[in-house]
Amino acid sequence: MTGLQPVDFTKVSMEGAFWRERLDTVLNATIPSQHVRLVEYGILDSLKLPQPPPPLRIPIRNHGMTTQVFWDSDIGKWIEAASYALRHRRDATIEAQIDAIVADLEKAQAPDGYLNCWYLGREPDKRWTNLRDRHELYCAGHMLEGAIAYYQATGRRKLLDIMLRYIDHIATVLGPGPGQKHGYCGHQEIELALVKLYRLLGERKHLDLAVYFIDERGRQPPHYFDVEAVARGDDPKKYWFKSHEYSQSHKPVREQDKAVGHAVRAMYMYTAMADLAAELGDAALKRACQVLWEDVTSKRMYVTGGLGPSASNEGFTEDYDLENDTAYAETCASVALIFWAQRMVNLDCDGKYADVMELALFNGALAGLSRDGTHYFYENRLESNGDDTRWQWHTCPCCTMNVSRLVASVGGYFYSTDEDTIAVHLYGGSTARLDAGGRPVTIRQTADYPWSGKVRIVVDPDAPATFTLKLRIPGWARGETMRLNGEPVDTAAKTSGYVALRRAWKAGDTVEIDLPMPAERIYAHPDVRADVGRVAIRRGPLVYCAEQPDNGKLPVKRLRLPRGALLEPAERGDLFGGIVTVVADATAMETDDWDGALYRQTPAKTGDAKLTAIPYYLWCNRGPGQMLVWIPEG
Repeated sequence: MTGLQPVDFTKVSMEGAFWRERLDTVLNATIPSQHVRLVEYGILDSLKLPQPPPPLRIPIRNHGMTTQVFWDSDIGKWIEAASYALRHRRDATIEAQIDAIVADLEKAQAPDGYLNCWYLGREPDKRWTNLRDRHELYCAGHMLEGAIAYYQATGRRKLLDIMLRYIDHIATVLGPGPGQKHGYCGHQEIELALVKLYRLLGERKHLDLAVYFIDERGRQPPHYFDVEAVARGDDPKKYWFKSHEYSQSHKPVREQDKAVGHAVRAMYMYTAMADLAAELGDAALKRACQVLWEDVTSKRMYVTGGLGPSASNEGFTEDYDLENDTAYAETCASVALIFWAQRMVNLDCDGKYADVMELALFNGALAGLSRDGTHYFYENRLESNGDDTRWQWHTCPCCTMNVSRLVASVGGYFYSTDEDTIAVHLYGGSTARLDAGGRPVTIRQTADYPWSGKVRIVVDPDAPATFTLKLRIPGWARGETMRLNGEPVDTAAKTSGYVALRRAWKAGDTVEIDLPMPAERIYAHPDVRADVGRVAIRRGPLVYCAEQPDNGKLPVKRLRLPRGALLEPAERGDLFGGIVTVVADATAMETDDWDGALYRQTPAKTGDAKLTAIPYYLWCNRGPGQMLVWIPEG
């Protein structure tokens, strides 16, 4: 394996107020409430394979499928998130709930190892006939990740053994050999899980299967999805999504240079490509990842780290198509972007990847989870008329467990190591127990991040050790300062966004970093039509929005932010447990003199107003109301 290695999140204790609150909420509210919903909506009952099958809870949609087809994946993700919770603290109730699921899966598994409860319960004769649409491998991947997480949390391997039998079955059905189906999943995911399995057990066959799925994807003619469609009696030309760009199988992965199709599928695939580039030292895969990264981040990413403007394909359209009020920006896509960014930063230790990881983490992904931890966003708009509300559950609840497993394991994104390096990618109050220079090392961060950019890092090796400490200077930071044991450090000497401090470290060595956090304006590329004449507000890693509850009775869509207006941070201990808002003198269009007219020859008058903006991830926690990220300037 090449590059840095991510640190196991269990080696990192999150102690700062920001992440401690989010983590406690997920452990105490989110994960238990999700199990309640899995029961309430019949998802767990589906594992029992009731006969005759009960009526569908979720009707078949106009593309011919019900989301019940991939209920197994939701269960797998819940097991993973719950297992991460167990690694913070053991909980007999959660363990009993997972063990009950494992018992049902053990009973459901077919003698040949096959395990997909939709097919076993409803269509046993149609196994492996529709990889394009039916998510068999996607479900297997999420269940495998859950099994790995539960084994790592408890040492119990029954679920892992169940999934190993299923993976062995899959390897007999799918592959390059004679008599095998030369297929792969329409929804990428199993590739990530197989790499995790390889890293856990060290069995090359699991890595080889992941390599096969990546290498086979997009190979043609003929296209495998067309072949299987004909075999089951379907006309490939009637495919609902029209193009295999939807599943990123329109060409071999190493030839892809544009992010197309379904955003979550793309991010999972790119993550797997980066994983395999690291494992195999595959320069072509790495280069493809770099090209795709530039396309995504320079033409297709929202200022919040959201991805995918279109509901019709849950994904990408054309360059610079980033509408605000119709933004899809699925929570899962931001979570998966974080996965990909983490792999990329570990390949190259380049701060541009960590910048996006931080952006998506603090904004696009966190917005998907409510303050109380029991309500969610699937779509993350950047503008609202006041008709958006957070939901308690969804007919496709993928985002619920995706955001909870991310928060439950967030410490694993802060640091990476190799035998001679500790890299600090993210800042926040925490203690990490790591290894470098042949010695165990404790790293203690004290910080009120993201509200303040003042960070204190104490390095405590068990015994003096020589290694490199790499400290990221965020791309948004300007005028930063750094001191090592009180002596100034030249941050201008940073490489790829990191200051590298190599020395013989001893207990108590202290690095102090000051990252000034003025509130600042952000402008979009002129080709982003939706944002012409508009401005966004950012402070440190946080993107801000103007929401109705903070701006009186005046509709926020009438507000204008003059270019010369000062943006003033304001601490608000009375909001959301204590946050920093941004306030500014603004103007507002008036309507009192329009006398019912729809059009007239003179523009609206403007009056003085005050604008208050809150961090975007917190919006819609006080009920519905108008909201703007991109504010008209004038």
